[in-house]
Amino acid sequence: MNDTLDRLIGRLPAWAQGWPRRRLLAAAALVVVVLVLAVSCLGGGGGRADVPVAEGEPDAGIEGVRAPSDATGGTLRVVAPEIDSLDPQRSYLPGVWNLMRLYTRTLVTYSTEPGKTDQLVPDLATDLGTRSEDGLSWTFTLREGVRFENGRPITAQDVKYGIARSFAAEVIVGGPTYVVDLFDDPANRYPGPYSTEEDDPELTAVETPDERTIVFRLRAPQPDLLHVLALPSSSPVPAEADTGADYGLDPVSSGPYAITSVDAAAGIRLDRNPEWDPATDDVRTALPDAVVVRTGLTGVERDQALLAGSADVDISGSGVQAPTTARLTEDAEDLLGRVDDLTTGAVRLLAMPTNVAPMDDPECRAAVRAAIDRRAVQEDLGGAANAVRSSVLWPRALGGGPEESDPAPDLDAAREHLSACGDGSGFATTLAVPDSPASVDVADSIAAQLAEIGIEATVLPLDAASFYARDVGNPDSVAANGYGLVLASRTPDFPTPSSFLVPLVDGRSIRNVGNTNYAKLDDAELNGLVDAARAAADGEARDAWQAVAAAAAERDVYVPLAESRVQLIAGQRLRNGVVMQPYTGYDLATAGVR
Repeated sequence: MNDTLDRLIGRLPAWAQGWPRRRLLAAAALVVVVLVLAVSCLGGGGGRADVPVAEGEPDAGIEGVRAPSDATGGTLRVVAPEIDSLDPQRSYLPGVWNLMRLYTRTLVTYSTEPGKTDQLVPDLATDLGTRSEDGLSWTFTLREGVRFENGRPITAQDVKYGIARSFAAEVIVGGPTYVVDLFDDPANRYPGPYSTEEDDPELTAVETPDERTIVFRLRAPQPDLLHVLALPSSSPVPAEADTGADYGLDPVSSGPYAITSVDAAAGIRLDRNPEWDPATDDVRTALPDAVVVRTGLTGVERDQALLAGSADVDISGSGVQAPTTARLTEDAEDLLGRVDDLTTGAVRLLAMPTNVAPMDDPECRAAVRAAIDRRAVQEDLGGAANAVRSSVLWPRALGGGPEESDPAPDLDAAREHLSACGDGSGFATTLAVPDSPASVDVADSIAAQLAEIGIEATVLPLDAASFYARDVGNPDSVAANGYGLVLASRTPDFPTPSSFLVPLVDGRSIRNVGNTNYAKLDDAELNGLVDAARAAADGEARDAWQAVAAAAAERDVYVPLAESRVQLIAGQRLRNGVVMQPYTGYDLATAGVR
């Protein structure tokens, strides 16, 4: 047995080296499961497995439940691309956040109710918290009877400790840092729980007066606080089990499943956590006996597994690939009933940095905006199946946004604005774009459109890996290189107007690394509208954010182009398929296979 385990350890990916031997005992079983799944890909006519196909209608999982069932048992088979980390404080992939719903719990989380998955509900907490009148403090009470997989009760101190880990920037790398922005004191920075300096400050913005009470103190009202608390990075971690950068090798479960093995070829296996009490959890149904996640698969490989019957759910959030889209069209009667079609919230837009001439002139920006042909952009993105035209700074799934007018290009208006721009003879600029085929195609199309009115835009593809972090993510670099146009995408971390708008339009969000205010828009009036929206009462907040979006549109610094659209395909055995809108995939917390 020891020799077998030694060989198994040698097959682990780098991020999983050092797993405890007790957790590797299940790896052999996992390898067998995956071998069976691989063989099943070869069964059935046309490469499909001979397994029953769950009945369903197109889009059944968006407003309803795909193939409802309350039967327990079986193994849910999940396919995924590379996993960035199994440490809840170190992952920044929505698909992994979906997986983490199985082994992490948070004070609040996303609802599993069909059509309302963008709404928050209590999880570890008894309710959605109590907010003070000034919006500067929130108080939560933990449920009784919630425990880690080792049987120890989960306390408010464990929640605080999990949040505190994100402050240790040199150890906990890669995850979201919203809690740092919300709770740190700029004048006295908290270094995280690993520093041992005697004069280290405390994390005073998070208080735990007793084991079931936790209080958050804010410097200013924050409408997205509850969404930050719903991230896995806000989940509880027992300090005595924390191994720092290695915690992802053996994260302690607070949910219905615990990670029991990981293998480079076979993937990740989760088995039932016997300490999870369904009476304390109104969100997760935990129907399968086990969950197996095959990682590192390409999009086409994931599609093939779903079509062949060797996988039940793809958690990538990218939807089916182009070859599969063609098959859906050709084999509609058999497959379309397994498809859910939705927009992703990812809006592709053209930014005009105000610190680069001549885009510091509103008339020049207006000329660009009027010349854009969104229909041509949509075709470059693969047509209506892959993109929905958008002319507003507001993802469709949010609802209640500015009216979508879908304007056609107006070259006469564009030339009028151009005549008032500089000397009126047109200008030359550089269009920075991520070096990917779809983005370059869109950029080339935009350059051709602008050429019709006398604007010469030279398309400059930049390394996609550094594009957002360093190239267009550094306003000084944008100005130095003369990037007068930037083709970018904006995807909000939360399904809220503030999560989408603030990083784009709030001047106080501008930074020199990873900047998302691509236009370098810093307008006192607009910043004031953001503050007013943040402080607005619940019934008035939507109108306040609409005012922010309208004011940003008036300044002609962003030209929204299109929102990404995906088709999710359910595996043949998937039951209880509910589309989780924030994660653009089927919710693993409710999925079953019987």
